[in-house]
Amino acid sequence: MPSSTDPASVIQRQLDAYNARDLDALMDMYADDAQLFEHPATLLASGTSVLRERFALRFQEPNLHAHLLSRVVMGQTVVDYEEVSRTFPEGTGKIRLMMIYEVQDGKIAKAWSIVGEKTLD
Repeated sequence: MPSSTDPASVIQRQLDAYNARDLDALMDMYADDAQLFEHPATLLASGTSVLRERFALRFQEPNLHAHLLSRVVMGQTVVDYEEVSRTFPEGTGKIRLMMIYEVQDGKIAKAWSIVGEKTLD
């Protein structure tokens, strides 16, 4: 049975909190100095206060939901392939994302996003 600090368990709780729009539970999954990048090295957010603001803004989208298509775990690294329902400036739709997470001591230390195809409804 995986422990609560097992990287896959941490990322699953993060995904569940994201879909529940539970900002406090979501932030509990991130290290205080966590960093979010657009792959490979464009820093989008650093630290939980900036991450909290970013997620709070995203949670205002009425149709926001991340659907996990696949997950690969190798050591402390978790790669999720997702289809996310969003509200874009031009309307509702879906976007494919590859999220790469580095988990340290049961918390997300770094995350990278690779943005794929966007389709409008």
